[in-house]
Amino acid sequence: MKPEQLRQALGELSGKRDAIFAFAGVDDDASYLTVPNAMLVPDEPDHLVKLTDGQSIYIIDAERVCWVRIGMTEAPRPAAGGRVTIR
Repeated sequence: MKPEQLRQALGELSGKRDAIFAFAGVDDDASYLTVPNAMLVPDEPDHLVKLTDGQSIYIIDAERVCWVRIGMTEAPRPAAGGRVTIR
């Protein structure tokens, strides 16, 4: 995914929903990131995709994003065999 595409997809984040990301090429627990009450930071001269929860800034590597969930409170974890269970 390109940064512009991810930024467009995250455009609705205004601090009222959580954003959960899954990343390719990252092992175990580091392959998921939850940003509670996520807000998209307006585009800056560096053109990085940034989210904030009001306390921290999260820089998202758009090219490694496999999927994003908006509104959930927890990321699904892979079950045995590496499959993701969605409830």
